[in-house]
Amino acid sequence: MPTLSTPHRRLLETAVKHARKISAGGARKSLEALAVHEPDPYRHMDESQRVLRRKLRAQAKQLGDGESHAKRGSYEISHLVEKLAYDQWHRILFARYLLENDLLISPDHGVAVSLDDCEELAPSQGLKDAWAVAARFAAVELPEIFRSDDPAGAVELPVEDRKPLIALVTGLPVDVFTATDSLGWCYQFWQADKKDEVNAAGNKIGADELPSVTQLFTEDYMVDFLLDNTLGAWHAAKESGRLAHIPSTEAEARAAVALPGCAWKYLRFTSAEEGGQDAHTPWSPAAGTFPGWPKTAAALKCLDPCMGSGHFVVAMFERLVALRMAEENLDAPAAVAAVIRDNLFGLEIDPRCTQIAAFNLALAAWRRVGHCKLPPMNLACSGLAPNTREADWLALAGDDEKLQRGMARLYRLFQNAPVLGSLINPRADKGDLLVAAFHELQPLLEQALAQETQDDSAHEMAVTAQGIAKAAEILAGEFTLVATNVPYLGRGKQSELLQDYCERVHPEAKADLATCFVERCLDVCGEWGSTALVTPQNWLFLGTYKKLRKRLLEGVQWNGVARLGPHAFETIGGEVVSVALLELTRRNPSELQAFFGYDATVQITPSSKADKLHNDSFIEVEQAGQLANPDARIVFDFDSDAILLAQYAQASQGIPTSDGPLFVRKFWDLPSLNDGWEFHQGTVLQTMPYGGREDIILFEGGRGRLRRMSAEQERDRRRDFQGANAWGRLGIAVSLMSELSCTLYTGEKFDNNVSAVVPRETTVIPGLWAYCTSNEFAERVRQIDQKLNVTNATLVKVPFDLAHWQKVAAEKYPGGL
Repeated sequence: MPTLSTPHRRLLETAVKHARKISAGGARKSLEALAVHEPDPYRHMDESQRVLRRKLRAQAKQLGDGESHAKRGSYEISHLVEKLAYDQWHRILFARYLLENDLLISPDHGVAVSLDDCEELAPSQGLKDAWAVAARFAAVELPEIFRSDDPAGAVELPVEDRKPLIALVTGLPVDVFTATDSLGWCYQFWQADKKDEVNAAGNKIGADELPSVTQLFTEDYMVDFLLDNTLGAWHAAKESGRLAHIPSTEAEARAAVALPGCAWKYLRFTSAEEGGQDAHTPWSPAAGTFPGWPKTAAALKCLDPCMGSGHFVVAMFERLVALRMAEENLDAPAAVAAVIRDNLFGLEIDPRCTQIAAFNLALAAWRRVGHCKLPPMNLACSGLAPNTREADWLALAGDDEKLQRGMARLYRLFQNAPVLGSLINPRADKGDLLVAAFHELQPLLEQALAQETQDDSAHEMAVTAQGIAKAAEILAGEFTLVATNVPYLGRGKQSELLQDYCERVHPEAKADLATCFVERCLDVCGEWGSTALVTPQNWLFLGTYKKLRKRLLEGVQWNGVARLGPHAFETIGGEVVSVALLELTRRNPSELQAFFGYDATVQITPSSKADKLHNDSFIEVEQAGQLANPDARIVFDFDSDAILLAQYAQASQGIPTSDGPLFVRKFWDLPSLNDGWEFHQGTVLQTMPYGGREDIILFEGGRGRLRRMSAEQERDRRRDFQGANAWGRLGIAVSLMSELSCTLYTGEKFDNNVSAVVPRETTVIPGLWAYCTSNEFAERVRQIDQKLNVTNATLVKVPFDLAHWQKVAAEKYPGGL
């Protein structure tokens, strides 16, 4: 089925953004009309309304809403408003998806119905219109998404808000609802305005902000490449007999192992003989054969721990169904049920996004085999928290001490779940035999939910506990394949709670949430299990992650790395997000372990990057050799035996002034240098012998205002002397920007956007200038540092053939510099 076209994606974006505003406003009005936020019900409310109000207040508490500080007994209902708004919109939206795919089923008759049918049925159902009927039928079909006893499901939006929502849904073209990727975009667009607000505010990111800030739609080619070179590679290895003699090209090798509906488009092969074109050359998957995986598809356990709207989950589902049909001679309905029951697992920190992922999987299954009853899905929200007193929580277990200890363990593990999500590691909390396992708690919680009780709080607690127990059981498991697009969030933007956790549990990866998840994904792999990830690419070369890279290179097998760089996403322009595709296996590497490498950073569109991954040759990289690279950086064609520039020169970064207008001026602003002003080397936009010399700096001998301002910040006491080891010496001033433009350096104070590369011997300067102004220098630097603004230390960690570049300088500058 097709993906969304750009015009349709824009229509959907507009509709979803409007829907969020309308439904949020309507939800608040409906809840306030029921006095959910007030200490007491309104006098005019009847008994049914009062009962609903009590249930909604209990639900608000479980969602994290608390008593208002402004008015005793009043509730802050922001989380409940968000839930109700989301549910109301998605009941209508999901109904349209089912309608357009002939999957909206009447629960009374068991047949697909149209919107006209729903209109006819409205009076007999006691509902207002066709869309109310469609929404009810959709909820019945999707009990894992819209639970039948959910009090929010009994709330109706005001007619002035409900009608515009229906208009937004009906105004979208049919193609939106038959596209394979539109559900994922629905969630992205729902969170778009919130994401912009959070980023603009610049505040630390905590529980309420994480879902909107860290969600990023993963491009199809990224998902396909990672899964084809894990699941596909494993399958191809089992089909080695078909590869031994028949294929003469890589395309034919793919065709030889293809399955109905599963072409393994991005599966890459290597041959035993260079070139791989001989008709008798055996082909082998470039990512390896995954020999430690189970022998049958039925035994595979595949997890997406940050599943978002289910992109990876659905893609794994399609491949696993094809594998099980081929291996077990199952028909499609049996294979669909078996995969959902046995093979697929997913976790997501946001309960609303978890709903979309479940619907996405159900829709994929029904599109394949028609409407049928599906097994319970192994998808759960890892962001649920108890939000109640521990004593009330433990009361759910009754008098059974073992169950009480199990509930206590759940309570302890998931107290900070809205911030930590899938970082929570139940296996790190060993417990003992006297503690109930997570699956043992499920019958208890089902029993609590089945009880007829007036205690609405206990009922909502049991619902939450059931979801937490399900998430805990998944988090405690071990998986064959863990595939996801990790969440991106630098340490400086994280809340204190998240910072503290990452520092304590992931000390070498703590600089970004993404790298913490690289470690966490390996944690949930069983022995020989593999992880396939979309991650930021900067951790592959930044000095901050040196220890992490070294440990992973020494301790796990690397199967493949594809550096995509910027422009990898259709909807993200510029240099905002630079990513890599990564495959690792939890097994000590052999001395001969090698992995495939792609560098698609120079391609400037997602389609050109995808084409490179599909068609271009890759590099075979020795894993052990990467440890010899500077800082163990992941570089595909670095000469680890080469002499580095650091042997001849050192690089220093300049002075950060914090207040440019106060400390930096143009030299022509003063008739002469006096009163503490000195020349100040700045950046150049293009390479030139003498440039960037327009500025002067108020340094005052290091004893003036700049010194005092720096000293006020204890951690930066010497920043005003940054680069002092280069002052008064000769060298090259490299502008730390994308082009790495250079100019000669003659010993002045210099800007912190400049690195002074100063040789230990002045005789080196001609060769150093020839090298730094060559294309090779910039290319070498970019091999080990893909950031827009490279780090200062990187500049001298590149190969430097002094004799060659001195000869180049002598030929280019016969009269000297």
